[in-house]
Amino acid sequence: MKILIVDDERDVEMLFRQKFRKEIKTGGLELVFAFSGQQALDILSETDPPQVVYVFSDINMPGMTGLELLEKVKTKFPNINVSMISAYGDTENYNKAIKSGAKEFFTKPIDFDSLRKEITALLN
Repeated sequence: MKILIVDDERDVEMLFRQKFRKEIKTGGLELVFAFSGQQALDILSETDPPQVVYVFSDINMPGMTGLELLEKVKTKFPNINVSMISAYGDTENYNKAIKSGAKEFFTKPIDFDSLRKEITALLN
């Protein structure tokens, strides 16, 4: 299963690769990273249909925000599950994300056990 992680902070790549190293090693999970909303859309458009089945995006990014990306993904690729992450667990962003079709909303620091459960549920 291919998952796209979108965050303008490049250090998240190392963190995700470390936290999911077992799943990556066994071939159950392939992680792809985008460092902007536009780069994420480019990756999703590479194949038709996209090979990515799950997008995990930060909300606060320069340029296209995660909420803008969420709306574009849900419009263009309605079958792709999208979860959002924010450093701020504010109700406004949560409500906007869920209303726009987000499957889940996480706050930083990421609870990787919860995220792993979310991903495992998609695999089954």
